[in-house]
Amino acid sequence: MTLSKSRVPELIACFALFEVGSTTLFQIAAEAKQDAWLVMLIAALGGLLLLLMHLAIHRLDPKRDLFELCRTYFGKIVGTFIGVVFAGYFAYEASRNLRDLGELASYVLLNRTPTGVIALIAILVIANNVRYGPRLVFLLLLALLPFVILSYLTLMSMITGVGLLHFENMLPVLENGLLPVLKNVPDVISFPFAQSVLFLVFFPIIAPAKNLRKSMLITYGITAVFLILVNQMNILVLGPTLAETVTFPLLQSVQLIELVEVFERMDILFVLVLFIGLGTKLLLFYVGAVVGGSRITGTPYKKWVIPFGVAIYAMSFISPNFTHHLWLGIDVVLKWYPLIQIAVPMMLFIMILLRKKKKGGEEERHIA
Repeated sequence: MTLSKSRVPELIACFALFEVGSTTLFQIAAEAKQDAWLVMLIAALGGLLLLLMHLAIHRLDPKRDLFELCRTYFGKIVGTFIGVVFAGYFAYEASRNLRDLGELASYVLLNRTPTGVIALIAILVIANNVRYGPRLVFLLLLALLPFVILSYLTLMSMITGVGLLHFENMLPVLENGLLPVLKNVPDVISFPFAQSVLFLVFFPIIAPAKNLRKSMLITYGITAVFLILVNQMNILVLGPTLAETVTFPLLQSVQLIELVEVFERMDILFVLVLFIGLGTKLLLFYVGAVVGGSRITGTPYKKWVIPFGVAIYAMSFISPNFTHHLWLGIDVVLKWYPLIQIAVPMMLFIMILLRKKKKGGEEERHIA
């Protein structure tokens, strides 16, 4: 499969929207209450180390994507198995975002429409974009980025302007000590920061550029700070207890905005932005899974669009209701993600370093 090359700005737009994605839909590190910002800060630093590792892997072997790297450095059998695991992981994450999108639309806008119908329409629209390949997806997200930035700035400015922020909700800091903070860090690393492993699929698609590493790190820093601010805003507006218990805390905060009659129901704007965020993650994970199917089997990219679309739609209804869906994602699946998101890329990085070192030693002996 040959993929047309994209430019760094397109990848940066994808990465920014992907990192924000569905994260603002939920209260991250809710158990830490007013110290959630500390959890996210520590987790963001851990995610930064992972991103540096991903960029180092790409620098050491820039022509191979994640699936090719696994087969090259783990061997054909083991590497193929790990590739299948990654493709399954990407498809499952896409299915979770599809379910989130369907539930949000049903909760806010289309409460008389079955979630299954909403999800079916969404997956058909997304699949239509996926079939054109990463290049078109990158261009689409580059066009959407300014709207998302402007929308979030507008919503945050209005929340601040109408006096909804109560900074006393952040106190006392570390009321229950450091243990509750550290306890929540692994889960927050897994969601959302360690999900950047997906971009090992996309890095080789980018035309060679010296500023890729710098651009990625700057974008990561900006989005991490933004996510910390938005997550903490829920606590400042709603208080730590309510922010932990409501299903969609930022949506609840936005619904409190009543500036003048013209600016009531700002939640509609927020829902549109959330749809873009959920759609972005669904779209990119879907593309990652399809690329995996193509790489693993050596068959054309487009042949895997429909099979993975059907699988994603089916997996989105593993849970009978939204409460079970959240429980499954947070209390069950998330605990196993470090094996895929952290352990395997770390082993891959070590294998690449050992192979390069061995190759360098053989070349030195040959010259001598």
